[in-house]
Amino acid sequence: MKIYEFKEQDAYDFAHQQGIEVKRAGDELHFKICPYCRPRPTKGNVRTFSINLKTGQFKCLRTSCGVSGNMIQLSRDFDFSLGTEADEYYRPRKKYRRLPTPEKPYVPKDPAIRYLEGRGISGEIAHKYEITVRNDNENILVFPFYDDRGKLQFVKYRNTDYNPDRDKNKEWCEKSCKPILFGMKQCNDKFDCLIVTEGQLDSLSVASAGLENAVSVPNGAQGFTWVPYCFNWVSKFSEIVVFGDFEKGHMTLLEDFQKRFPNKIRYVREQDYQGCKDANELLQKHGSAAVQQAVENAVMVPVQRVLPLADVENVNIYELPKLKTGIRELDRTLYGGLPFGMVCVIAGKRGEGKSTVASWIMANATEQGYPTFAYSGELPNYLYKSWFDFQIAGRNHVTENQTEFGIVNRFITNRNQELINAWYRERAYIYDSRIIDTDEQEDLLKSVTRAIMQYGIRVVLIDNLMTAMYIDEKQGTDKYDQQGRFVRELTKIAIRYDVLILLVAHRRKNASSPDANDEISGSGDITNLAGITLSYDRGSKDEIDKGILAEDERKLIVAKNRLFGKVNLNGIIISYDEKSKRVYGPRDDVNVQFGWDRSDCFEQAGDMEIPF
Repeated sequence: MKIYEFKEQDAYDFAHQQGIEVKRAGDELHFKICPYCRPRPTKGNVRTFSINLKTGQFKCLRTSCGVSGNMIQLSRDFDFSLGTEADEYYRPRKKYRRLPTPEKPYVPKDPAIRYLEGRGISGEIAHKYEITVRNDNENILVFPFYDDRGKLQFVKYRNTDYNPDRDKNKEWCEKSCKPILFGMKQCNDKFDCLIVTEGQLDSLSVASAGLENAVSVPNGAQGFTWVPYCFNWVSKFSEIVVFGDFEKGHMTLLEDFQKRFPNKIRYVREQDYQGCKDANELLQKHGSAAVQQAVENAVMVPVQRVLPLADVENVNIYELPKLKTGIRELDRTLYGGLPFGMVCVIAGKRGEGKSTVASWIMANATEQGYPTFAYSGELPNYLYKSWFDFQIAGRNHVTENQTEFGIVNRFITNRNQELINAWYRERAYIYDSRIIDTDEQEDLLKSVTRAIMQYGIRVVLIDNLMTAMYIDEKQGTDKYDQQGRFVRELTKIAIRYDVLILLVAHRRKNASSPDANDEISGSGDITNLAGITLSYDRGSKDEIDKGILAEDERKLIVAKNRLFGKVNLNGIIISYDEKSKRVYGPRDDVNVQFGWDRSDCFEQAGDMEIPF
């Protein structure tokens, strides 16, 4: 499950970007000059730089240069694109502060060593991990986070003299720094076993017990913003041992690591905590041997297909997490909204607005803080974004003017567009349909799964089934069998990762069945496997003639509701606002504000001194 696979063409494309002549010799692509040292071409130094066309590794043979690395390094150092997905990981667009990496390791100050030794952590570990205190306050412990290349990326502080009546926070971090795992620099390069804890004192405790490759997360058990920046590095390890905090019969981190990483996962057994909350408490109360034993006794996460029914957790289905759709009457019918862990089919005839409804639900998911991923097979990405942004903005922030032809032109001002982009930057993603790799085409299902694991996606939109099937095409299978297999895989993904998947599907032409489930074009498995089926259509001529529906209104039918059984075959009357592209029911506010419109916290990150 790699983000980037080297291709020969990447080496040629890099040479073209740099404007350097190349010549192939066997498996090596030789450059006329090195892009790093760029010497004047002479008889003695011509073509000292080369890229191996099998591995992507590069090197310069000049003694004064001697640079070496791979295509990822070239991508970083020369702003060279390796494709959208690889760029997102290795050259993220979000701007983080550039913290100055010290020329020499930080030397721990005495107050830091005394505090750590009081927590059972040796002075040797304090020096290895460069733990110190701030210059202006010896009670503020400093944890420097270095990446695997030794670059300082993140800094976290801990008030060792914390008083809740006096102090605002016990722990905090430097603003606008790239979130990564603590302890990456100190790990070895064997990549056999990575031990992950929640707190920095816990990973230092594991290291003090004589164990290698102990890291901890930057922002607690709920903060997984670090995953995109560490995913490839973590994935190199043959296995991960999760040593989270253990309270009330629950271990932190474990479920998220299972969902987000392909590695073999082991976890520390409850009995090996010996009644302690975490690794540091275990170290203080029972010593290094107890910490070592806890890690050595870690067990595999069980993969079971059969379990006693009595062991299945008791869940009140009426209190399950649900996504509010933005259409109040629909949410009322569904007892609170669309439930996670299911596929919801949104069906309708071509051109009648089902994609607009799906986009509006996605906009509301973003407003509620759920990361989203969209595949739009019939629209270019910029058009999907334009429609989505209009819905996010609302009619009060959509500007209108007329062209010379008398046509209304609608747009969002540049400032508001910047605010909207910043607001949903790490919450809204889209499948990049511009990338076409005929040699090794990655299907949509893999992209969806990877996005869920790496970005924590909770709501997925597939618009629509027929174009998605083209992306996932497999030769030698019947069309309907392929549709059934595809929807079955979507259902598995929804259940496994507890995500909501919206699947847009066409209704049959000239459909006449009173049951919307029977009218969806394609395999019967589509609606059989769905948890919710919605039908979105114009009213019949008879309904319009009788004044039940206006010409520009639609009818939203709940045709299937697996969770509760409650349906609405009469339909919910839905109106459409052309200016904002929003849809709304009779009890909804079409001008509802989204978070970007209420926020005043967007600031430009800059470089600054750090106080230690």
